[in-house]
Amino acid sequence: MLLQTSASASSLFHLSSAAVTATTSSSSLLLPLRLRSSPAAAVSVRPYPLGIRCSISQVHSYGTVDYERRPALKWSSLYRRISTMDDPSLGSASVLDRWEEDEMGPDRRLVKWDLCRVAKELRKFRRFKLALQVYEWMVAQGGRFTFTSSDMAIQLDLISKVRGIEHAEEYFSTLKDELKDKRTYGALLNAYGQAKMKEKAEAIVETMKAKGYANDALPFNVMMTLYMNVGEHEKVQMTINEMKEKNVNFDIYSYNIWITTCAAMENLGEMERVVETMTADSSISANWTTYSTLATMYIKFDHLEKAESCLKEVEARVTGRDRIPFNYLLGLYSSLGKREEVYRVWNWYKSTFPSMLNLGYQTMLSSLIKMGDIKGAEEIYEDWLSVTSNYDPRICQIPMGWYARQGLVDKAKGLLDRLIEKGGKPKPITWEILAEGYMKEGQVSEALSCLKKAADYERFSKWRPRPANVANILAVCREEDNSEGVDLLMDVLRSRGCLEREEYKTLIST
Repeated sequence: MLLQTSASASSLFHLSSAAVTATTSSSSLLLPLRLRSSPAAAVSVRPYPLGIRCSISQVHSYGTVDYERRPALKWSSLYRRISTMDDPSLGSASVLDRWEEDEMGPDRRLVKWDLCRVAKELRKFRRFKLALQVYEWMVAQGGRFTFTSSDMAIQLDLISKVRGIEHAEEYFSTLKDELKDKRTYGALLNAYGQAKMKEKAEAIVETMKAKGYANDALPFNVMMTLYMNVGEHEKVQMTINEMKEKNVNFDIYSYNIWITTCAAMENLGEMERVVETMTADSSISANWTTYSTLATMYIKFDHLEKAESCLKEVEARVTGRDRIPFNYLLGLYSSLGKREEVYRVWNWYKSTFPSMLNLGYQTMLSSLIKMGDIKGAEEIYEDWLSVTSNYDPRICQIPMGWYARQGLVDKAKGLLDRLIEKGGKPKPITWEILAEGYMKEGQVSEALSCLKKAADYERFSKWRPRPANVANILAVCREEDNSEGVDLLMDVLRSRGCLEREEYKTLIST
């Protein structure tokens, strides 16, 4: 597991997983459970995707209002209306127009603070397209709203996430000179960092240095994260040395990145020396992410007592408003096999918040299944079904994946049928998990039927069946001289653009 270099959505780096198992590949930055195995295996142990994400839009308030300190007014209702709309293709604008007509009255209109707060919450839960549409709706109102470089930086970040780096570059080029400041340059740098465009990132950071925009840790942190993501760990050390030479103060994120780099290079001694340096720095107060990172690395090096000690430090730094550390604690304690601690944290988690989000259930289910506590996982799943109104298929996929791997395909199908009955909408990966369960039982026609259903989802254009599943089905069909099955599989591959891809060509030709 990589470091999460912030504890909230207003921090610099957002890490998205509490899973713990780490690889030893420096190029993958110890990304745990970045599985190339079956979807059924992946969903059972991976609460949510992992990696360091440098998000300038999540970093600073850029001098704007601290949203967290304002009283919650109508923004939360508006956020729920946008985030739960039945047809997201209608976009945020349709909700905003209707809201002003139906909810505000003739003499009242939405104000910028509410709209920015809604967009912030959408970004927090990675609903980037909807967040961008909120800003675009504001722009479309003409001169009604005043925009600062902070707003432009957030829009640039969202554009890069939703439409790609080229559109972000184009947006930056259209900004007036007075809006091309530290914030918008930082957002562009971050976009390059996320896209792993090293040369462009290096060029833009040099421009920032020349303009005096690189006088704090932020751009250096972005570059160090980029170097980690491309496996150039020696350049992380070079950047650290540059910060020292230029008297750029380290922040907690700089230290966290440095610690993670040491761990990625499997240098436990150096990692502990960095911790000592950080502890001696009177300007730094280690946050929970520091200790969750250390716990992860101690687990990797099999120093389990030190790992557990770090988890106690995490617990001591948990604040009531932040859900993320609870997810980390669940995942890390499960990696230690501490079943009682997992349940203790779960009960603490539930008692801290008025309601439990799907992500909490997802993490708890993954943690229990990782420890082999299937009965407990089934009870948690039933609890989720009894309280949720958002039947996210990713929750269902966790126990489904376990059943599929155990050859209990009827149970896996039962979970899916029940989800659909309650209004849940499976995704292609859901059907592929079920297909793997059928293949485990040798039921090729049923497996192919599931893949056909998965392929029919036009909205999920990036889904393709796993090459291993394709190879498995092809082998069985050829062994049984099942030409009809081969033809159906070819139709699935053709519909998803697989026949032009080398990994599938090789399978078909053998």
